[in-house]
Amino acid sequence: MMAELPREIRGVMVPVTGGRVLLPNATVAEVITYTRTEAVEGAPPWLLGRLRWRGWRLPLLSLPVLTGEATEESLSNARVAILKALGGRAGMPFLALLAQGFPRLTTITPELLIPTSDENPHAAGVRAEVLVRDDRAVIPDLDAIEDMIADVLAG
Repeated sequence: MMAELPREIRGVMVPVTGGRVLLPNATVAEVITYTRTEAVEGAPPWLLGRLRWRGWRLPLLSLPVLTGEATEESLSNARVAILKALGGRAGMPFLALLAQGFPRLTTITPELLIPTSDENPHAAGVRAEVLVRDDRAVIPDLDAIEDMIADVLAG
């Protein structure tokens, strides 16, 4: 007998420039205030640098710049969502996502999560675009994003 999928999951709506990112609550380790980053030589504009957090130097990314939704980010009053990396890389157990404000907890059920009927292929780093209640949100492809970051950091 197949295990039943949960009827609801706890999600987090993270405000980013021009929209929202929907993540499972379990993915978000912490939300911190933005602090200056150290530059990553030769990095694309979406990789904003490395951020120090609990002894780690985390890659900080802008999802709107990565997906082409924005060309630059405001850093005044910015927050950073620390995400648990899924790829199992010893050197990158976490990554950081630039946020424009505080993430909001939300309960997701199949009825509340409506895929947009956008037939166009998604931008790099995007798994899906959805409506949650009346909010448009992007579900990021964290595996692909981690691969992209690893490629940049490997030089």
